[in-house]
Order: sequence, then C-alpha cells, then structure tokens
Amino acid sequence: MRKLGHQKHYYVMLLPGMVWLALFNIVPMFGILMAFQNFNPGAGLFKSEWVGLDNFTYMFQLNDSKTVIINTFIIAIGKIAFNLLVPLVFAILLNELRGMRYKKLVQTVVYLPHFLSWVIMATIVIGIFGYYGVINTIIGMFGGDPKLFMADAGIFRQLLIGTDVWKEFGFNAIIYLAALTGVNLNLYEAAAIDGANRWHMIRHVTLPALSTTVVLLGVLSLGNVLNAGFDQVYNLYNPLVYSTGDILDTWVYRLGLQNLQFSLATAAGLFKSVISFVLIFISYRLAYRYADYTVF
Repeated sequence: MRKLGHQKHYYVMLLPGMVWLALFNIVPMFGILMAFQNFNPGAGLFKSEWVGLDNFTYMFQLNDSKTVIINTFIIAIGKIAFNLLVPLVFAILLNELRGMRYKKLVQTVVYLPHFLSWVIMATIVIGIFGYYGVINTIIGMFGGDPKLFMADAGIFRQLLIGTDVWKEFGFNAIIYLAALTGVNLNLYEAAAIDGANRWHMIRHVTLPALSTTVVLLGVLSLGNVLNAGFDQVYNLYNPLVYSTGDILDTWVYRLGLQNLQFSLATAAGLFKSVISFVLIFISYRLAYRYADYTVF
C-alpha cells in the first residue's frame, strides 16, 4: 500500500488513457452482437432478432466475399514480401556508402513519405499515374495515347503494392540499419584479409548477421495477412477496379456505412478480426521458437 501511495500520481496520469481505451476500444466490442442478429436500429442492440450464424452463411455465399478475401490476401502478402525485401536491400546499399553527409541526405529523403497520410500520398500518386498525370504526359510527348492506369484492374494490385513500398521502405529500413550497427567490424577486417571483396562481405558477413532480424520481422508480419491497408485502397480505388482492388475493409465500409447492412458488415469484420487474432498468436509462437522473441 505504501508503494501504491508513492505511485498514485502515475495512475492519475494513466487514467485519461484508460478511459479513452475503455470508451473507444472496449465498449464498442459489444457491437459484435450485431453479427448474430438481424440488426434493426429502431429496436436497438438488445431487442433485434437473433439469427445465429445466418449472416456468416450468407456472407460466404456471396461472390463479392470470395473476391475481396482473395484480393486482401494477394495485396497484403505482396506488401509484406516487398516491405521485407526492398528495405533490406536499401539498408545494405546505404550501409556501404562512406560519405556521411550524402548518406544522411538519402535517409532523410526516403523517410519523408512515411510521415505523409494516404490522403496526401493518393493525390501525388494520381498526379503521377492519372489520365493527365506525369506518366501520360511523357507518353504523349513520344506520340503515344494516354492510358487509364488508375482504372486498369489488371495493374491496380501492383500499383497498390508498389506505392505502399515506396511510402514505407525508407522507414522500414531503420530496423535493418540498427541491426547492422551491431555487426562486429572485426568480421569485415578478417574477411578483407582473406581477400573478400564487397560482395563477398555482404554475402558472408552482412546477410548472416541480418538473418535473425529478417526472420523475426517476417514472422511478426503474419498478423497483417488480412490487413491490406484501408487508407491507401480507399483513397485510390474506384468501381472500375473493384474486381482486383476491393479488400475486406473497404467492402465492410460500403456494406455498413453506405448500404446500411449493419449485421453483414459486422459479420465480415468479426471474421477478419478472428482470423487476424489467430495469425498473430501463431506469429508470436513462431517468433519465440525461431528468433527467441517474446512480448511478455
């Protein structure tokens, strides 16, 4: 009790955050009841008709649900893979630079996109790939016809993955750069004495030193397999690319807030949350087993 008395001011400081967490994260969880009801806003949450798993059955019978689940998996896995590979390559190349001023300049430039919201980034992307954008302007200069990049379902997934990597690879490289600072410089000296060139040092010293970090980040990324990025997709997609660009989050948004199908939208959201929870649990178990990483 004496210890609690000495620390009570810390609990007072913590109280606003706990109230915020309860009001906006815990209390709304009671809304998952709508997934098992034919929810009627007039009747309210506790008086609406109970339908059990009918909403989930209906959801999986819809062709749209299969499309958005496939799109979500493909886009999310593509982002995970390239957001592991590209920052790794960039960090290794940046680590090989010897000019510190130029190195810091490059770091600053590539970090900047991470701090911009997708509202701003989407405007930039549309300015580049839009009908009157930079790419079509260059195509027109060489006598070509402008292309509707933003309305082409065949390349929209690649566009989402590429722009996400462009936005995040500089910031994601920080973890690899931090790991590289822990590499023993004597290993490079020993390799140089043995006649190793830069490529040999990267292959036999740098990459093995980063292997644990790569495995850890890859395993922890499993929890994001169903998180394809609502902010990005919502600001870039349109009905012409729904077949390849519509994901679970944007589908739930349209079902619930535009079409007012509250129960079906809640069922889809709950499905995503349960799968994500299972994947996060598996990822932490794998991280503990292969990288000796624990949260608690």
